[in-house]
Amino acid sequence: MLLEKYTLGGKDRYSAKRTNRPTNFMFIDAQAQSVSVIGDFNNWTPDAHPMRRLPDGGWHAQIPLCHGHHRYLFYVDGRQVLDPRAQGMARNEKNEKVSLVAVS
Repeated sequence: MLLEKYTLGGKDRYSAKRTNRPTNFMFIDAQAQSVSVIGDFNNWTPDAHPMRRLPDGGWHAQIPLCHGHHRYLFYVDGRQVLDPRAQGMARNEKNEKVSLVAVS
């Protein structure tokens, strides 16, 4: 875990809000050829966070994310897919549904 220092009243302080937490993403699709995580934390870039195929047909990625709510989707074989196990749903700038994960 990385702690980021900031100064308050001349004293160095550490902020949990600026701390990255390892966040696990899982996707199940044994037929998929490639899966990645796209979201507001990587500018929705498909090749930024590729997922690793597991022996059971699932896919996994661990991404360090800072405190807060993050919008994301899975990018499966060239198409965007909602996470059926997401903590919540939100809307993107185009008013489309996206998955939501809370990091604390």
